[in-house]
Amino acid sequence: MLPGMPGKPRVTIARIAEEAGVSAPTVSKVINGRSEVSPETRRRVERLLHEHGYIRRTPGADGPAGLIDLIFAELESPWAMELVRGAEKAAAEAEASIVISVLHTRAGPGRDWLDRLAARRTDGVIIVGSRLSAQRYDRLNSRSIPFVVVDPEGEPAPGVASVGATNWQGGLTATRHLLELGHRRIGMIGGPPDVLCSRARIDGYRAALETAGVEVDPALILHGDFLVGSGHDHGHTLLSLPDPPTAIFAGSDLQAFGVFEAARQRGLRVPDDLSVVGFDDLPLSRSAWPPLTTVRQPLEEMAFLATRMALGISRGETPEPRRVELSTDLIVRESSAPPTG
Repeated sequence: MLPGMPGKPRVTIARIAEEAGVSAPTVSKVINGRSEVSPETRRRVERLLHEHGYIRRTPGADGPAGLIDLIFAELESPWAMELVRGAEKAAAEAEASIVISVLHTRAGPGRDWLDRLAARRTDGVIIVGSRLSAQRYDRLNSRSIPFVVVDPEGEPAPGVASVGATNWQGGLTATRHLLELGHRRIGMIGGPPDVLCSRARIDGYRAALETAGVEVDPALILHGDFLVGSGHDHGHTLLSLPDPPTAIFAGSDLQAFGVFEAARQRGLRVPDDLSVVGFDDLPLSRSAWPPLTTVRQPLEEMAFLATRMALGISRGETPEPRRVELSTDLIVRESSAPPTG
């Protein structure tokens, strides 16, 4: 959180990053005195921080640290900014600042990182999209670091607080929408097969087909990485089948955009020749052409709740329930329609 000058609206890391033309983690590095930022970028960010009246607080050792750590395994998708916004809103309520770290590994924070974190104190850690081993859970607990996992890649260990979304229900709802439009050959491009949310979305897809009496064709189910490239490549694979699908459910909006491009390259029109449904409801989905039918995953709300939970744990509270799944909703736009012919 970046407090504004008196009488001015609160300014967030996301807004500073947008104005400076850099990423949110870069702004976080400047705020926290990290060295791996070029002098020119540092000057530009510091100028904006000064213009918006940023004041770094120095909390006493006995009081709250005034810091919330938001940890990403990777930062390659626009959905990360939605999570930053949610965490910032909850941190603002607690008059705390957000520190963003990118680990570049899905194994979770290592020993050195945890030691540095424990040394400087934090009011809570929000871990996004990581696969934490029992050993890493123990390291966090042994250092008395309050933490909550958002969208865990694997099944959280017993007693670990986590926030996710109803991925199975989202997959079911998206596929039922296409079935109700009359589609029977429905392709599925999921995420990595060992990621919990991806498995749940595919299981929902399967359940919808089976309930409708439609045979599940393994050739129509492919696994990507939730990014545009895998949607594009797997879209071409599905559309080159002898009996191609008339609709594709992509496990993320970015993969759906990749399918859009694959269809365009093959001379197909969405939704006239191919219906496409995504998952996430990123802001880009509304401005895509055609606007994307998608399953809304409440990313901002997930991070907001996780941050509140972590702050509660830091005060000695026990979150109930420890595992929360926020509901998903189908947002119907113009990329889905009945099959032609």
